[in-house]
Amino acid sequence: MTHRIEQSLTVSIPAHKVWAVLSDYSGVERFAPTVKSSSIVGEKHSGIGAKRRVTLHHDGSSMIEEIIEYDEGEGYKMEVSDLSSPLKSMQAELRVKDLDGGSSKIFMAVDFETKGGPFGWLMSRLMLKPIMKGVLKKQVNGLAFHSATGKLVDQKLPANAELTVVIGSGA
Repeated sequence: MTHRIEQSLTVSIPAHKVWAVLSDYSGVERFAPTVKSSSIVGEKHSGIGAKRRVTLHHDGSSMIEEIIEYDEGEGYKMEVSDLSSPLKSMQAELRVKDLDGGSSKIFMAVDFETKGGPFGWLMSRLMLKPIMKGVLKKQVNGLAFHSATGKLVDQKLPANAELTVVIGSGA
């Protein structure tokens, strides 16, 4: 059974600034606190079929993310492969929607399935889903912060006071 997690944030940042960050497909580590590094795999750097290898901070594991849907200026959906246990499959979606020229809504979603049958489903429901919800919140806030300031987001997001000044009270 597939689990879905969604996270969104309305910010006073023009959508084109957020898109400029999202469209740099090899630069996810600039805004994602959980990502140590990312690099393009193959010749394609954007659009459907572009792939990147993402290496995580916490354990050094990596995965491949391939764009399977792409809407220029709005977002994309990725199929994630080379997953570490306990994940069986995963897709992720990143989007930005223009609200009024000066503000936008950032949206991220993850659909995942775990190994292990009913036990895996229960583990996902009780443990993995809350962890991934927290990760998505950090990614959304990091994307907004980096889009607004150009500052790199390290393993920890800036303090809430700094986030609130830059991206508003939704942080």
